[in-house]
Amino acid sequence: QVQLVESGGGSVQAGGSLRLSCTASGYTTYSSYCMGWFRHAPGKEREGVATIYTGGGGTNYRDSVKGRFTISRDNAKNTLYLQMTSLKPEDTAIYYCAAVRVTYCWIGTAFGYWGQGTQVTVSS
Repeated sequence: QVQLVESGGGSVQAGGSLRLSCTASGYTTYSSYCMGWFRHAPGKEREGVATIYTGGGGTNYRDSVKGRFTISRDNAKNTLYLQMTSLKPEDTAIYYCAAVRVTYCWIGTAFGYWGQGTQVTVSS
């Protein structure tokens, strides 16, 4: 079984920064999985934030976070990251990491594995 555990969430003021981490276990080969970050705010539908291809050489971002968020991965550590800067109140949500065993992925991809989520709260 693939298990994903997020960490790094917290409360910050608008304009602040946070780095989220997602550590994976149970993989045969972590590097074979495309990874993504999603978020779910109260009263809103879940939305994809960013994805990163298996080797880390390609990334995709939701338009609203481009230039502010950076997704990266360290395959040697089985860890996925989301560096968030210039945070806005509308970024407030529970953030989830997800994995799928394909080379390329975006939010339309059927991610098969999900973490428990970590709360990010951005105050005005």
